[in-house]
Amino acid sequence: MSIVPSVTIGEEIGRYGFGGGHPFGPHRMMDFWQEAKKQGLDSQVNILNPVKATSEEIARFHTPEYIELVQNRSITGEGYLDGGDTPAVPGIYDSAAYVVGSALDATHRIMSKKSNRVFIPIAGLHHARPHTAGGFCVFNDAGVVINTLREEYNIQRIAYIDIDAHHGDGVFYAFESDPDLIFVDTHQDGNTIYPGTGHANETGLGAAKGTKLNIPLPPGTDDSSYFRLLPKITEFITNAEPEFIIIQCGADSIAGDPITDMRLSPTVHYTVTSRVIQIADHLGHGRVLATGGGGYNPHNIGVGWSSVVKAFIDYQ
Repeated sequence: MSIVPSVTIGEEIGRYGFGGGHPFGPHRMMDFWQEAKKQGLDSQVNILNPVKATSEEIARFHTPEYIELVQNRSITGEGYLDGGDTPAVPGIYDSAAYVVGSALDATHRIMSKKSNRVFIPIAGLHHARPHTAGGFCVFNDAGVVINTLREEYNIQRIAYIDIDAHHGDGVFYAFESDPDLIFVDTHQDGNTIYPGTGHANETGLGAAKGTKLNIPLPPGTDDSSYFRLLPKITEFITNAEPEFIIIQCGADSIAGDPITDMRLSPTVHYTVTSRVIQIADHLGHGRVLATGGGGYNPHNIGVGWSSVVKAFIDYQ
């Protein structure tokens, strides 16, 4: 009997955002969940409550000095947590800690076979570096999950797939020299968008060379162009034989996002998620953790992330 897929929903992660008209506002979780309920997906998944990470858990990826900075500026709500993209707002430490903790809770559930697939809409904060925030991302939940899988479960071979319009630089550079972190990232060409990285020649360093696949896409890339890449992506991930797969499903690659120039449809999110599930099942473990990531068009968030959950349900 198959295990019902899970979705993490709760105001603790929903309030992660920066207010004041900032693109990453606290409405994003409900933009998704209202559409998911409209499609009847909520009755077909197990709903999980958010869980807060401890500072010790966050320190599996981030430096103690940076964690303390976030804690202090979370009290005052003053200044920035990076060079000027990610403002400090009151309570940001707690909401960011809930994002990380929810990703860890999902990981533990997957590893204990309570769930085989979990989607967390407010997670996938892929720009945060160990020592700083970046691009609206305070703590890098994927980085914490990767290091936790290794420390607690001895899972070494991990695949990270990212279909957000922006390059997942915080994950990429943290593991650029790690041959056991398989990295696949399709994104709008860094010459045209933040953070300006993820060029095709960035394939890993040293022993990790060839374990990273960065695919920069020209502005205006549509579904037909994207789907021509899928055989290459599928082969790359399958041949790596990862023991756990993380997929960051940013909705800002869908046409109509206010801060990007991609022209994909939610069909890409459904198809890529389905393919990842098939790979995980083919490898015999079925372990898939999916996160929402970016996306700043409320409609796109709703239909894009609902497509991810629909794939979870259809491929039980």
